[in-house]
Amino acid sequence: MNPIDAAGQNEEEIFRALLVPHRSLGQTGFLILMATMGVSSFLTGLFFLSLGAWPVFGFFGLDVLLVYIAFRMNYTSAKAHEEVSVSRIALKIRQVAPSGRAKLHEFNPFWTRFSVARHAEIGITSMLVEGQGKAVAIGSFLNPDDRESFASAFQMALATAKGR
Repeated sequence: MNPIDAAGQNEEEIFRALLVPHRSLGQTGFLILMATMGVSSFLTGLFFLSLGAWPVFGFFGLDVLLVYIAFRMNYTSAKAHEEVSVSRIALKIRQVAPSGRAKLHEFNPFWTRFSVARHAEIGITSMLVEGQGKAVAIGSFLNPDDRESFASAFQMALATAKGR
């Protein structure tokens, strides 16, 4: 085999994953929730306003505003993600913060260890990639089922990269 061909074969990706936080309420659901809350709070506030309790009307609007702000903060934090790729010569983990700032961690797959912490009832509680004097936690925002499926696929890819 030509050395150039072998190098190209080693650089070929064995595994690639994009890890993103799960958000159960999409944009349409959010709009429906906010419209429902807004209308119900407005109508209830009008009832209290008709009874002469005008300060209560403002507090109903404040509740809707606080829920809106909480959901916006939640959606902003959902911009965080991790990109994981494995080839025979490199394991790359790119972690992107909600602000868009990215940090790249590179490992040699032959000197890398993947450790998983488990709880009897919950399942996987944390996943850690260790090697070359550093350790990187991955998938901390994933739900337990996604952690399980990622961990098994990643372990298989790492074993394939190591030639096992």
